[in-house]
Amino acid sequence: MLLPAKAEVARHLRRYRAWERAMLAAPADLTVRATFEDAGYTLCVLMGKRCAREAANAAERYLRITAAAYLREQDERPRTAGISARRGPPGTRRSSFHAGR
Repeated sequence: MLLPAKAEVARHLRRYRAWERAMLAAPADLTVRATFEDAGYTLCVLMGKRCAREAANAAERYLRITAAAYLREQDERPRTAGISARRGPPGTRRSSFHAGR
């Protein structure tokens, strides 16, 4: 997994937090909201996360610890929770061929 430079992560995290404060101060301002969402999206792309809040938390963790420790931490987490949820109990098979019977 490639990681962005810590300076870039710190810069984008500061930008995200600044626009978050601005959005909380003026929630009806559509320009501020759009810029905040853009900052969140950029942070998501940098950190490889789907949610801006999750990306901000990951960026903070990444800046606190070494890159190697961050990679180890990411390897210890389950990649996809949805895979195990799609499987049935052990010994059962799901097949569309037998679905109509």
